[in-house]
Amino acid sequence: MPVVWSDRHRLHEPGGEIYVGVRTPGTELAERAERILAALQAAGPPVVAATEHPDADALALHSPALIEYLRSAWEEWEASGLASDPGQDRVVPYLFPHPGLVGSLPVEPPADVAARAGFFCFDTMTLIGPGTWNATRAAVDVAITAADAALDRGAAYALCRPPGHHVTRNAFGGSCYLNNSAAAAARMRDALVAPVALLDIDAHHGNGAQSIFWNDGSVLTGSVHVDPGAGWFPHYVGFAGEAGDGEGAEANLNLPLAPGSGDHPWVAAIERLVSWASEAGAKALVVALGVDAAGGDPEAPLAVTPGGFAAAGRMLAELRVPTVFVQEGGYDLETIGPLVVETLSGFER
Repeated sequence: MPVVWSDRHRLHEPGGEIYVGVRTPGTELAERAERILAALQAAGPPVVAATEHPDADALALHSPALIEYLRSAWEEWEASGLASDPGQDRVVPYLFPHPGLVGSLPVEPPADVAARAGFFCFDTMTLIGPGTWNATRAAVDVAITAADAALDRGAAYALCRPPGHHVTRNAFGGSCYLNNSAAAAARMRDALVAPVALLDIDAHHGNGAQSIFWNDGSVLTGSVHVDPGAGWFPHYVGFAGEAGDGEGAEANLNLPLAPGSGDHPWVAAIERLVSWASEAGAKALVVALGVDAAGGDPEAPLAVTPGGFAAAGRMLAELRVPTVFVQEGGYDLETIGPLVVETLSGFER
C-alpha cells in the first residue's frame, strides 16, 4: 500500500488553540505527521510525493467564498495590524453570526477582518498562521493522489495534515481547513461513475462529509464516534437520527458510542458500517482514519486497543473495493504511528 505524503504540512503552525477563552499549546502538531511517517517507514511501504492538482479538481466541494477566505486570511490579518495591536499572531474569530443575532436576515461576510473570521470558522480553536493555506492546499493534493493510487493499485494511504473531516462546504473548524476525505471520495466517485462510501472512524463525528453530501446519495457517509449527546465535539450534530435528505435520504449513518467504549462496540459499529455500505452498492471506500479512539488519547474518551485497530482494518477490507485511508485525528504522539500501522496492516492481512 503506497503512502502519499507532502512535507508542506510543516508550513502549518497553528500556534496553539483558544479554548474557553484561554490559549493552550494545542494538540494538532506537525510532529503528529512526522511520527506517523517514521512508523510507516520502519514498516516498509513505499512513500510517494503528492501530485499537485488544479484548483477546479481539488476545491470543487467547497464554496468559492470559503476558498478565497482561507487563501487570503493571513495576509488580510497581517495587513489589518491585528498581529501587532492587540498582538494576536494568529487569525482567530471574535464574533459569529449566531441565529439569535441575525435571525432570518441574509448574512454576508463582514468588512471587519476579525469579524470575517467568525463568518467562516465555527470555533476559536482552529487558528490560521502564515503557512496554513499552503499546507492545507497540499493536504488535499495528498488525498486526491492517494485516491488515484487506490483506483490503480487497490489501496493507498494519504498522510494528510492538517486534517479535514470537520469542514463543511461553507465553514471550517475542529483543527480542519479543507475536507481531504470528501475530496478523495468525490475523486473516486467521478472516476468510477458509481457510489462511494466514506466511513469515518475518528473518535469525533465526521460532520463535514455528512453536511457536504447530505443531499447527495452518490457518496454514502457513515461515522462511528463518541456520542455528542454525552458532551463531545462537535456537540450539535452526529446523532443517530441524522440520515440525509432529498437524493441523499438514508445515505448517512451515524453510530454514536458511549464514552469509555472499547474494542467490542467500536469494531461492531465498523462492521455495521461496512455491511451498510456493501448493501448500498458502494464500489469504492474512503476511510477517514482517526486513531484518537484509542485508550489514553488526550482528545477523546474511548478505549480502543491496538488489537481493535487491527480488527478494524480487517473488517474494512471485507468490502473488497478500492480503498483509500485518509489521516484525520490522533493526538498521542507515542502511539499515533503504531496505531496507524496496526490499522493498515490489519487491512492488508
